[in-house]
Amino acid sequence: MIRFNIISIRRWAGLSLALFVLNFALTFHNVWPTLAITTRHEFSVEIAVLILVLALYSRFIRPLSTRILTVTALLLTAMTIARYIEVTAPALFGRRINLYWDAKYIPHVTEMLVEVANPLMVTLIITGGLLALAGIFTSLRLALKRISTGLANTVEQRVVATTMGLMIIIFAAGYSGLPLQRVIMFSIPITKTYWQQAEFIATVIADEANDVLPDTEPLGNFELPRLGNADVVVQFIESYGAVAFDSPIVSEIIAASHEQFANTIKNTDRRVVSAFIQSPTFGGNSWLAHSSFMTGLDIKHLSTYDLLLTQDRPTMASRFAALGYRPVALMPGLRAEWPEGMFYKFEDIYGAKKLNYNGPEFGWWRIPDQFSLAKLAESEMGNDPRDPLFLFFTSISSHMPFRPTPPYQQDWPRILSDNPFEKQALDKSLSLLPEWKNMQPGYAETLAYTFTYISGFLSKQQDRDLVWIIIGDHQPPANVSGKDVRWDVPVHIVSENSEIIAALLQSGFTEGMTPANLPISTMHELPVTLLTAFTQ
Repeated sequence: MIRFNIISIRRWAGLSLALFVLNFALTFHNVWPTLAITTRHEFSVEIAVLILVLALYSRFIRPLSTRILTVTALLLTAMTIARYIEVTAPALFGRRINLYWDAKYIPHVTEMLVEVANPLMVTLIITGGLLALAGIFTSLRLALKRISTGLANTVEQRVVATTMGLMIIIFAAGYSGLPLQRVIMFSIPITKTYWQQAEFIATVIADEANDVLPDTEPLGNFELPRLGNADVVVQFIESYGAVAFDSPIVSEIIAASHEQFANTIKNTDRRVVSAFIQSPTFGGNSWLAHSSFMTGLDIKHLSTYDLLLTQDRPTMASRFAALGYRPVALMPGLRAEWPEGMFYKFEDIYGAKKLNYNGPEFGWWRIPDQFSLAKLAESEMGNDPRDPLFLFFTSISSHMPFRPTPPYQQDWPRILSDNPFEKQALDKSLSLLPEWKNMQPGYAETLAYTFTYISGFLSKQQDRDLVWIIIGDHQPPANVSGKDVRWDVPVHIVSENSEIIAALLQSGFTEGMTPANLPISTMHELPVTLLTAFTQ
């Protein structure tokens, strides 16, 4: 009798473990903000439906074959991977993954990580990934095998089928508003995610997207008399978000460079005003922020962005060109052809190839921002007389994974040489590799570097009439910025023109480097605010 009970306990324990494994595969949650997972003791209606179907098939058609178990395990493996992406992406990037938007960038991200990471680490990651896939499949296959064995037993079959049927009824009752919905917790079905992705792709293919660009031209016909012949620099700092002020760790690290920047402004007889604005994107997709600013249109989605590029619209570049400016783009991260430049109407584009950087490389992004700015100044600002410059500069040194960060070179002519750094400073910089579990310090150091080289440039250009517009494109990924944080980014505007500064203060900007806490507008509204300040 005791032996019978032990055998029975083992049998039911094995069946329970198999059910737990299958259920866990589609119900786990993320341990924010890491790559780890945990259980919240939820139930999967999909597993309930699957097991009930297998039970009915085994009861009325034939026993489950090896092929059926293998195919089912493969299907569940794919669903498990989808579940992992679904719950992990918001923790790392601050938003859900969209297959239509994000799939095209997977090769570029992979290339970046392979080039930035240590080769041994890449090998370990690939090997670990393959072993994880094999482990997931094997675990699911063994669990299904145990379920199949149980379904061959009449008692176990009835218990399993009845339990799964009740779970499905309770799940359905939750949608009817009955009190039963409080009895048990169900995880959101992963098939719902697949369905939503398929619906979105179908909508785009059918050209029925809800994103419609208005016929209005927000940039208007501003004359910009207050600018005179000042060069206008629009610098988008990659991943410069409100976390730079909201996080004590980040703000403490960049405080000295912010203070140095403010002192440089004062010492060169300039002033700086600051504000927060809301970005249309979070953790990536910088071009949504760029296009929103450059057109004055609300570009929140890639489908809208793609539609925008098919149209002939006024841009900040074309508006300034009409007033005698030379519109130029400085994009050191650009390593291929960029057809979008024709839409924006830049007269010249300084990508990685044209910059021709021959110094030491710093991760996948290679080129230090200080070099890019120095090269542009040599090419575009060195000759007088000339047309005033409208410069669109997308800096890259603060891009994830943030390290190695280039050292600042006080000798600006040397930064343009093939030996731009002292060996000690270079070795120290290259020795600092990405800390994937603690990215805030590295992130903050890139921002400190950014404001240090801008300060140095403004000091060297003390007598030049400049309006420098510094904008964060978006918050950094959620593993840096935090969970459920705002989408706001800082804006700093530097000018020696007191009328421009006064107009910006009236529009909501505050004096100095620290913005007021609430955003004054959105990204696409900012250019009109600036053009108005330059005009009235």
